[in-house]
Amino acid sequence: MSDIQSREAIIQYAHKFNSSGLSVGKSGNISARSEKGFLITPTGFNYKELNNPEDICHCDIDGNIIEGKWAPSSEWQVHSDIYKNRTDIKAVVHCHSTYATALACCNIDIPSFHYMIAIVGGGQIKCADYATFGTRELSENVIKALGERKACLLANHGQLTVSDSVENAFRLAEEVENLAKQYCISIHIGNPVLLDDAEMQRNLEKFKLYGKKNQHE
Repeated sequence: MSDIQSREAIIQYAHKFNSSGLSVGKSGNISARSEKGFLITPTGFNYKELNNPEDICHCDIDGNIIEGKWAPSSEWQVHSDIYKNRTDIKAVVHCHSTYATALACCNIDIPSFHYMIAIVGGGQIKCADYATFGTRELSENVIKALGERKACLLANHGQLTVSDSVENAFRLAEEVENLAKQYCISIHIGNPVLLDDAEMQRNLEKFKLYGKKNQHE
């Protein structure tokens, strides 16, 4: 994907933050890997007014501004370090969705209560330890909580997803929020039954082909 396509995708899905309920106001941020580093939403920007591709900030892999008239998101450090540590990742979405944030504020991991947890590439969605927003400490905690998975919660903060495109990272954030809502309801009702490691491993294997057409079709 070209830089201009990435800029347009970031704008498209930033507009969806409020309408989807994933974030309200100016909260949340989106980035996409580029050849020179990464493209990221500007800090403190009203997403309804984010319409021009040049409003997206372009940083090198260390977070230094290459081009753009606005400062990058206050969470640029997290995005930068994810791209450094996970060469498979092409996009990052961070938001403050209601149910995921509620669990994060209680420092609760989302365990294997539902087979769809496997969509993040592991048997649970871990909650990263708390650190002040925008700090390297938070970045380090996020990388540890992610591991090789595609999502984590951020204690007293929100959720974060990674994927091979902005669209897929955004859709995954929607799924994490849905799972968080289901888990909140299930623990309110009683004690949700967890799937064991063997079953989650079977689901993880099945998810490797999830959404892909059969080669022989």
